[in-house]
Amino acid sequence: MSELWDFTRINMTQNNLQELKEYWNLAYSCFTFGKVDLVPTVEECTILLHFPRI
Repeated sequence: MSELWDFTRINMTQNNLQELKEYWNLAYSCFTFGKVDLVPTVEECTILLHFPRI
């Protein structure tokens, strides 16, 4: 397994999700950090919310 994999793994907690909620832009359905918009993929959402993959 790649060493990069260790840096990309994040353990999400309820506090992390609450903090991310502050950056969610309802109008554009994306996260907005300053002038940068980030849109999570379906795979990322399933991991963050602990939903099984479809």
